[in-house]
Amino acid sequence: MAAKTFEQYMADCPKGALPKMAEMRALILEAMPEADEVMKYGIPTMMHGKAAVHYAGYKTHIGFYPTPEVIQHFQNELSSFKWAKGSIQFPLDTPLPASLIKRMVEYRLELSAND
Repeated sequence: MAAKTFEQYMADCPKGALPKMAEMRALILEAMPEADEVMKYGIPTMMHGKAAVHYAGYKTHIGFYPTPEVIQHFQNELSSFKWAKGSIQFPLDTPLPASLIKRMVEYRLELSAND
C-alpha cells in the first residue's frame, strides 16, 4: 500500500536511506522554500504551483525525479551518476551534489513559470 504521508513513507523507507532523504528534502526546500509537500505516485513530492519534483529512498540510492527536461538540461553534469530520461540515482555511499540538486530544482521552477 502506498504511503499517504511523508511520515508514513519515511517509516517504511530503508533505514540506510533516511539521512540522505532528510538531506534531499532540505536541499529541495532551500531551492523551493514555498513548496507544498505532498505524496504523488507513492513518493514524497515537492510542489510549487505547477512545478513538482519527486524523490524516493532505496537500499542503495536516492531516486530524484525532476522531469526529463531538467535532466536533459543538466545531463553533462550528471555523467558520474546513473540516470535515465526521467530519473537520477544518487548513491547512498557518496555525498549528494547539493549545488547541482538546488540548481535543478530552481530550473524546474523556471520551466514551470514559462508554461
